[in-house]
Amino acid sequence: MEHPAYNVLRPVTDTASVLLCENPGLMTLDGTNTWVLRGPGSDEMVVVDPGPDDKDEHIERLAALGRITLVLISHRHGDHTGGIDRLVDMTGAVVRSVGSGFQRGLGGTLTDGEVIDAAGLAITVMATPGHTADSVSFLVDDAVLTADTVLGRGTTVIDSEDGDLGDYLESLRRLRGLGHLTVLPGHGPELDDMAAVSEFYLAHREERLAQVRGALGALGEDATARQVVEHVYTDVDEKLWDAAEWSVQAQLNYLRR
Repeated sequence: MEHPAYNVLRPVTDTASVLLCENPGLMTLDGTNTWVLRGPGSDEMVVVDPGPDDKDEHIERLAALGRITLVLISHRHGDHTGGIDRLVDMTGAVVRSVGSGFQRGLGGTLTDGEVIDAAGLAITVMATPGHTADSVSFLVDDAVLTADTVLGRGTTVIDSEDGDLGDYLESLRRLRGLGHLTVLPGHGPELDDMAAVSEFYLAHREERLAQVRGALGALGEDATARQVVEHVYTDVDEKLWDAAEWSVQAQLNYLRR
């Protein structure tokens, strides 16, 4: 099977499979990737991001896979978290996240550097804020689950509420340091090389920052994010300009600091 494959559990590595939710869109690409982790010989499963509370039976398919004992949440966005309560009702799984609002059961808050032993795996929590303040990635032996910090296609938008470009750049540098692991993203297909993808993301951000500096030179230092988008993002579909405006505002905040 190849990406995208809706409604079927698609093995990607020896320990990770993906169930792609059929919620494609401008911000979700082909849909939200729900990752299912299980070590060799284990009868338990860990789910990373159950996905939205949708109407296409995604949560029911997920619950039917087997014994789900733990759910890990990468960040607060509804296309990753909306299905939490339906999945908990069907499986009784414990849910862990950075923020207390998504926690269910007694698992507690995720902390940077913590190693979780579950489903025959050692899963390391890695704080990767920037896309949102609560964004985390999850490291297993042969792969890293990056959620929306690194996507399988395109680049990441900095959230307008609590995203931060400075934090995001530092998170990309941390991910680059992991080397050549497989990238298991929150949207889009898996990628082969974490270090190379991180390097590409960093170069892209530096290029955009240079373009924003140039736009401020042309438009004036008090230019709005929208004015900068219309000046810089001529290579991007106008349907994405509202989302681009969030990232430009993050770039302006970064430069003006």
